[in-house]
Amino acid sequence: MLILKRNSQLPHQKGVTMIEVLVAIIVLSIGLLGLAGLQSAGLTYNQSASFRSTATMMTYSILDSMRANRTAAINGSYNIAIGASIPSGSTIPEQDLNNWFNELALRLPAGTGAINVAGNVITVTIQWDDSRGTLAAQQFILTTQL
Repeated sequence: MLILKRNSQLPHQKGVTMIEVLVAIIVLSIGLLGLAGLQSAGLTYNQSASFRSTATMMTYSILDSMRANRTAAINGSYNIAIGASIPSGSTIPEQDLNNWFNELALRLPAGTGAINVAGNVITVTIQWDDSRGTLAAQQFILTTQL
């Protein structure tokens, strides 16, 4: 029987595991940075979408008030421009507009609005500051018939 002995003096690899760990940490770090960037972008776009949904809801809110007071709406009692002073009278259209502008200011950053009634066609414009989102100033415009 022939027995062969292995040479016990083989060269050992030292430090390879440390290099593998460092490469794995670098790859993991790059992946986590990418994930953080995606999360940040997602939050930004989610907030912009929330503001747009709020603007849509607020548009339908004032339209419902105008439909409830159709005669005053057709007569132009709800007409108001962006930047105009908030009405503070005691008539129903003035109270509706006052409530609407207060809600816009509470729910949207720098939220304001405008209403233009031309015959039977109503155009409602809502504007807000979306500087944290995609653009600084956003507008939502809806045109409908009364």
